[in-house]
Amino acid sequence: MFGITGFSAFIFDMDGLVLDTEPTYFAAWQRAVEKMGFKVDPDSFKTLSGHHYSRIETRLLSWYGTGFNLDAFRQLSRPLWRTYVNEHGIVVKQGVVDLLDYAEQRQIPVCLATNSSTINSHECLDIAGIKNRFPKIVTGDDVNRAKPEPDIFLKAADYLQADICRCVVFEDSHTGIIAASSAGAYSVYIPSTLPVDPLTVELCDCMMDNLSQVFQSLTTQTAIGI
Repeated sequence: MFGITGFSAFIFDMDGLVLDTEPTYFAAWQRAVEKMGFKVDPDSFKTLSGHHYSRIETRLLSWYGTGFNLDAFRQLSRPLWRTYVNEHGIVVKQGVVDLLDYAEQRQIPVCLATNSSTINSHECLDIAGIKNRFPKIVTGDDVNRAKPEPDIFLKAADYLQADICRCVVFEDSHTGIIAASSAGAYSVYIPSTLPVDPLTVELCDCMMDNLSQVFQSLTTQTAIGI
């Protein structure tokens, strides 16, 4: 059981954890690559989960060769992504609102900490309709080193004026769990893709199916006075 005792702040990843954005990115990237005349393995994009965009571009070059035109890819993928989300929206993941309500009721400070850019993260939260739930946001633009380095989570803890060792980090990717563990936070792994990497399970402090399960665990403990 995940226990709240001793923790003073919650830090949330965004892509794949708070918002189901990754399928929207993958759909746009796949379409952009196809428009550029390359064959695509849809499953390959799932391996990009949790990575900073610069690493994604490096991976694209490794797949399609150094002649792959990154400028053309960027110009194509952005409007394709916007078209996709305007049609399909961005889904808020299960349990997010309940857990944020729980934190608000108990005056537990929260922060969003994402590898995404500031512009992209704010746009995604706006489209999903929950930007007002995260007054404190740290993005990949705010640090010199993105996840899997610990900098984003350390900055989030500093922003919250909390000891990182007393922060709970909720993450859905191996990259994020590495960063949380390196930072010294208590890491809760909520896998967004299957199969689950056993290395991630070993590294995290706790694994649950979704944030609803976290919320239910917390409310049960509160009810019995833990």
